[in-house]
Amino acid sequence: MGYYYEKVVRPVLFRMDPEKAHDLGVTALDYLSRVRPLCRIMESFNMVRGHHPVKLFGLQFPNAVGLAAGMDKNGRFWRAAAALGFGHAEIGTITHQQQPGNERPRVFRYPESSAIINRMGFNNDGAQVVAERLKKSLGKSKSRIPLGINIGKSRVVPLDQAVEDYAASFSLLVEYADYFTINVSSPNTRDLRKLQEKEYLRTLLGELCKVNHNRARKLGQTATPMLLKIAPDLSYREIDEALEVIQDCGLDGIVATNTTLTRPGAMSNSKETGGLSGKPLHSMTLKVVNYISRQTNGKLPIIGVGGIDSPETAGAMVDNGAHLVQIYTGFVYRGPFVAKPLARALAPRQSSWV
Repeated sequence: MGYYYEKVVRPVLFRMDPEKAHDLGVTALDYLSRVRPLCRIMESFNMVRGHHPVKLFGLQFPNAVGLAAGMDKNGRFWRAAAALGFGHAEIGTITHQQQPGNERPRVFRYPESSAIINRMGFNNDGAQVVAERLKKSLGKSKSRIPLGINIGKSRVVPLDQAVEDYAASFSLLVEYADYFTINVSSPNTRDLRKLQEKEYLRTLLGELCKVNHNRARKLGQTATPMLLKIAPDLSYREIDEALEVIQDCGLDGIVATNTTLTRPGAMSNSKETGGLSGKPLHSMTLKVVNYISRQTNGKLPIIGVGGIDSPETAGAMVDNGAHLVQIYTGFVYRGPFVAKPLARALAPRQSSWV
């Protein structure tokens, strides 16, 4: 299937505007997700399960390969992720307020580098609409694989009101989330990355954790796992500060990393602004994941994201300390069935993560 995609389907899609091609793919996967018997059949062929599931922050992942936030921004096709072989899916980024994002064009492919630059700007339907969509698609059942919900700050909300904005999204969506990722690291919303600074971050995460635990206590439930997504452009000192806040607030893990504002290697000639993802990001992410793993003695769950598109790159991420990996740009370049060979390569290692 991968060969067919790269030789037949991808050339057709790559002749289209990148965002139009993405929207076409979302629509196709949306239709697939509605045909649940077909999804079950496809899952039986594509889902690789290790001898043991990966157990992290109270959840069980059938394999270590997930679909990263950014592919399914509005929770339209996450049900199809299991059919494609992914062991978890993360939707979003979702903001409290509906917003169109930045002006187009805002997505740019670089096939020679297996890279993408985007400046989407958290375009999404808003937390209320997505919550209603999840309620309709989930009902009272749980998803077949863990569902992560990635939330960010609404563009029009100033930084001093960010806590209330994130908390409003959390409250609307928490009923449907197996875990939350708090996104403070997208480069495409003005001033968002300031929330990675120690004092901003301590206030934001401290208040969100308080809301989370108070809700759980009232309902007699356990708190929903909460992770922080950071940028690859942080200094080691800034990473240490983020890790200190994570520990103090009792977060459950970290997602490393988001896109980068740097332009390494052959990408140095690119004049487009926005976040860079894909192969050029891989070595940067490996260094961040390795550093976090060493600083926390491997005890903090890490989801590694950045330039993963093969068993080798997935294995390198795990070797450097990641417990799970996620794919975004690799999905674009390698096709919708990219998860299976990666999960198969990682499956023998899963028993050591139980």
